[in-house]
Amino acid sequence: MRIEHTIPSGLLENRRVRVLVVGAGGTGSAVVMGLPYLDQAMRAWGHRGGLDVSVMDADVVTETNCIRQPFSISDIGLNKATVLINRINMFWGTQWKAFPMHLDKRIQTRGNESSPDIVIGCVDTRAARVAIESAVRSTFNMTMYWLDVGNNASSGQYVLGQPLNARNHRRAERLRTVSELYPEIVDVEAGEDPLPSCSAIEALDRQEPFINQTLAASALAMLARLFRHGKLRHHGAFFNAATGHMSAIPIDPVLWRRTRRRRKRV
Repeated sequence: MRIEHTIPSGLLENRRVRVLVVGAGGTGSAVVMGLPYLDQAMRAWGHRGGLDVSVMDADVVTETNCIRQPFSISDIGLNKATVLINRINMFWGTQWKAFPMHLDKRIQTRGNESSPDIVIGCVDTRAARVAIESAVRSTFNMTMYWLDVGNNASSGQYVLGQPLNARNHRRAERLRTVSELYPEIVDVEAGEDPLPSCSAIEALDRQEPFINQTLAASALAMLARLFRHGKLRHHGAFFNAATGHMSAIPIDPVLWRRTRRRRKRV
């Protein structure tokens, strides 16, 4: 039974939408570089506050990063989040913030005035997703949406969910998160996928160019529809670069239950 998701009241009312991007690598940097365009579009649509963006990542730029990510040789050794935010603030005149640190379960944002409205996770390990899940599902957290964007060598997904916390309560129409639909994505006992190689050639072999940008643009397009029209009929998608196929994830409680049952049997 497919249904339509309606944006909760209050998110777009007379204030900026607070966004925290966790991870500033291949996908995270593509998301961050696209957010100013979403900010400008929201202002044109009458949401004068636009976005208030923070980026969190402890990693520094390496030579290999300059192949697939928007960094240059002069950025090597500098923190990724700081480089991106400084660049955006200088070009767009924004006052967005960078946090050169890892997110972990000890970081709990409390209160409606400080919690991010949307957490965009662009991480490549199960442990990092567990940290995000723990943070957004904490007792006092007021995060409204968790958007997970991830990929492997030639495919990937983005999933928008409403984590159970002080703001989101149990109800049939609540958007299920990526960890609820696909629990293996936070199963640290399953081990981690190989990390990117220090060799540029090997890194390109392990991950095809432009898959990060494709997923980031598609995820941001979904958010744009949510902010402009106030509703969605899908809350994510799977993309396969080898076939060029994009498969949307419908908002369907029956499908959610079937997905979880199938995953439990695997």
